[in-house]
Amino acid sequence: MNVTESGKYRILLVEDDGVIAEHIKNYLEKWGYAVVCAKDFRNVLQEFVMTAPHIVLLDIGLPFYNGYYWCGKIREVSQVPILFVSSAGDNMNIVMAVNMGGDDFVTKPFEPEILGAKVQALIRRTYAFRGQTSVMEYHGILLDLSGMSIVTENKRLELTKNEFRIVQLLFENPEKTISREAIMKRLWDNDCFVDDNTLTVNMNRLRKKLETLGAGELIHTRRGMGYCLATEEEDTDGGKV
Repeated sequence: MNVTESGKYRILLVEDDGVIAEHIKNYLEKWGYAVVCAKDFRNVLQEFVMTAPHIVLLDIGLPFYNGYYWCGKIREVSQVPILFVSSAGDNMNIVMAVNMGGDDFVTKPFEPEILGAKVQALIRRTYAFRGQTSVMEYHGILLDLSGMSIVTENKRLELTKNEFRIVQLLFENPEKTISREAIMKRLWDNDCFVDDNTLTVNMNRLRKKLETLGAGELIHTRRGMGYCLATEEEDTDGGKV
């Protein structure tokens, strides 16, 4: 997940008070961040997937499910920094936030400069030595880079090193056809010799694994060209090799 084309880090703000959300959004945008305010509080995880943020600002008291619940759901698929922003700033809630996977806590009311400094510090610590977060997304299917696995809803599929490298290359180039030669070169670059037959075996095994997640159609064959990620309606040949 790279920085936006404008060079801005993306922030997902999960705050149900519209006035507070707008105030935070306006302030952080002045710092040069791209801020997206969550709208669907029934499915914050989907908002997270669609936004692909570099950091999440999360309130505790939310409609339907509280912030602890959504922190846990996000942690099932990503290690993106999570900063709790809540009026429930007693020690018990702060400890709970950290135990659930939160990285820091800001108690309402707060000075905007404090929030901005904490956001900046989290981003600096997380991305100073790497330009991306640990998850990629394609049509609701997540690739966990740190865990070498694919996640769909509540299911997780562990990948071998070769399977992971193949899928990562396809996720880096969604809906673009990647030749078999390019895939084999990616594997060779990682000191793993793979010939044409071995690649076919890896692809077939990978597809069988994806079927267990209900994602058997994720990888499509472009006969004589290579492979690509595509939705079912975008497939043109139904190839399986």
